[in-house]
Amino acid sequence: MRIGIVVIMMLFLASCAIFGPPTELDDTKGLSAERIYEKASEKMTDRDYKKSIEYLKKLESRYPNSKYGAQAKLDMAYAYYKQQDAAQCVSTVERFIKIHPNHPNLDYAYYLKGVAYFKERGIVEKATFQDISDRDPKVLRQSFLAFKDLLTLYPNTRYGKDATERMIYLKNKLADHELHVARHYMKVKAYVAALNRAKYVIESYPDSNFVEEALVIIISAYDNLGMHDLKEDNLRILKQNYPNSSMFTKGKDTKKQDWWKFWDKT
Repeated sequence: MRIGIVVIMMLFLASCAIFGPPTELDDTKGLSAERIYEKASEKMTDRDYKKSIEYLKKLESRYPNSKYGAQAKLDMAYAYYKQQDAAQCVSTVERFIKIHPNHPNLDYAYYLKGVAYFKERGIVEKATFQDISDRDPKVLRQSFLAFKDLLTLYPNTRYGKDATERMIYLKNKLADHELHVARHYMKVKAYVAALNRAKYVIESYPDSNFVEEALVIIISAYDNLGMHDLKEDNLRILKQNYPNSSMFTKGKDTKKQDWWKFWDKT
């Protein structure tokens, strides 16, 4: 009996050597597009995103022109998003937008693209314990622009409120990043470079929370560059828009008056 088992195992190994390992059975063979989509949806509900993607790929490959073909791409993008694979999610969304420019759920595609980038930012920030203003803002801009495209193309979209709130957050973080760099330039006395960064904040993010600080950097940079007329012009703008700015607080001694030189703080 034991010899028989050994012989069977040897024959099995020999067949694997000749024909390769046995292939996994395709449980979608002969199924309709609808049934494959149902199986993919079941796996999505079970949070088995990897298996759901496998089904959706088969559906898209076999029935690209069916009514489920386009939806399969969107569902696949969502599954990649849930797997925290932002690159694959965005790539799938962009392919969907290109192939189906008139799809009724196109607003969702733009929204998902923005959220994928947004979540990628969150993962990196959490994993590295790094303040977002210290990092390359490329992903922030990509998320911001995706939401901007969404609201430009679909101003009445049901995703508008959430997209707007995310854009406000991103806008402030992008402005903070620019000023983070400007503060560094002020520390090393690269005043022209600091000036350009601060101006960029005012021009690009005029309703962010960092305009007052940008104006203070501009004023200080012009002062250090000896450009007193431009310094005074910006002082007037600061006073007009931020009359209660601490820069105008009276009754402080000279050392305390330098409170606004935040770039000198460690």
